[in-house]
Amino acid sequence: KGETVARQGDEIKHLYLLVKGTVRTEMITQEGNLLEIEFIDAVRPLAPAFMFAQNNRFPVDVITIEECHFLLIPKDVWLNEMMRNETLLSNFLRLNSNMSVFLSQKLQMISIKSIKGKLSLFILEHTTEEKNSFILKRNRTQLAEYFGVQRPSLARSISELVEQGVIAIDKRQITVLKRDELRKVL
Repeated sequence: KGETVARQGDEIKHLYLLVKGTVRTEMITQEGNLLEIEFIDAVRPLAPAFMFAQNNRFPVDVITIEECHFLLIPKDVWLNEMMRNETLLSNFLRLNSNMSVFLSQKLQMISIKSIKGKLSLFILEHTTEEKNSFILKRNRTQLAEYFGVQRPSLARSISELVEQGVIAIDKRQITVLKRDELRKVL
């Protein structure tokens, strides 16, 4: 737990397949804030789209959250296996495509300047008109790191949304009371 598996900028020489445990991926922003990218649960490869890139380096730091086990598969072995197995190739391409969608959404969140805007987008992404509440999986420190902001600033924005009657919070359950108000913040 807490061990660094890879650092941002390390060359990717193998497919790192997480077969047991959970890791966290993060980077430091130019402002010096910790920006959490995502939590990855087994079974999933780490940075698969970067493995065959011209600049094949880890884009983030990878840190274990609990005991983890990895299978390291050399690139040439992985490539040969995909060429022989159409299902494996198709699944690998789908995984990389889904990661592109995820990174696009993350970029959209990062591009929002206000903390209240980031928070509103996050809440809207986790709810619908029909299902207006969800259980927050992160604590406030982790959520601040996910947004790349300071925890006290995030706490202020959450309090403002609660005081304005836009959301309600009961422990880790967030309920949207005024969906249109969240949209206006964006």
